[in-house]
Amino acid sequence: MRRRVISARDLVKTYGDFNAVDGISFDVPAGESFGLLGPNGAGKSTTMRMIGGVTQRTSGHLDIMGLDPEHQGPEVRAHLGVVPQQDNLDEELRVRDNLLVYGRYFGLPRAYLEQRADELLEFAQLEDKAKARVDSLSGGMKRRLTIARSLINEPKILLLDEPTTGLDPQARHVLWDRLFRLKEQGVTLVLTTHYMDEAEQLCDRLIVVDKGKIMAEGSPAALIREHSSREVLEVRFGTDRNAAVVPRLEGVGERVEALPDRILVYADDGEAALEQIRNRGLHPLTSLVRRASLEDVFLRLTGRSLID
Repeated sequence: MRRRVISARDLVKTYGDFNAVDGISFDVPAGESFGLLGPNGAGKSTTMRMIGGVTQRTSGHLDIMGLDPEHQGPEVRAHLGVVPQQDNLDEELRVRDNLLVYGRYFGLPRAYLEQRADELLEFAQLEDKAKARVDSLSGGMKRRLTIARSLINEPKILLLDEPTTGLDPQARHVLWDRLFRLKEQGVTLVLTTHYMDEAEQLCDRLIVVDKGKIMAEGSPAALIREHSSREVLEVRFGTDRNAAVVPRLEGVGERVEALPDRILVYADDGEAALEQIRNRGLHPLTSLVRRASLEDVFLRLTGRSLID
């Protein structure tokens, strides 16, 4: 069994009367890609800040590689790479200089940093941008540079807070590839996301978080098997008609969920469910059969969509 590099027990963070994190517990073994999946405001970023030692916990126990981040913050941060939700690169510096200057905060020797910066620029596919100013980079390039910078001290754990928010699909997939490579090198990844496809692609295991509490835990595939059907049929009858149609769908598939803009029918065979609906004299304006996803898991557990 792989050793645990992160262990949280009954972790609580309170702001006044508000529990941002409300008694969560989890373990992360070395080399795992572990995710916190949930909507904005679920407590994911607060949990990450407690792991990084920049936010003090209200109560509970937190162990990072045998260290308490609250009392041994510098020692913990020496083993961590942190990719914040918003890029905080130095726009005035050139791309390579961002890596060199950041590395000096760790007291790393210049000769080491020169070599490491070149390695990381190659890893981030930014070699040809080494002398460019940061403000000339695209959003995807800035994100890759932020990740490269977080690796300057060869961290054992990489914390990524919403790593691909705001990126176009192509830039997201390039970033996913870089993260896969890190995982192959044995780096432990801990990431927050509200993108279901990202969690399914990147996470070996995850916790579904809502309102500061853990709703479910497991691999993406196991969570989908446990909380959803194999397929989902999405039908639309028009915004004004969807609610009226729902009672007429009773008995179709395993269950039916009505959302403001569409109706979800959970079934092992989505096409067969659609045929049932048509046989009842109902003709949706649009229909789509897809495989079940973590979005459906979250909807089942909380009664609402991941992105409200």
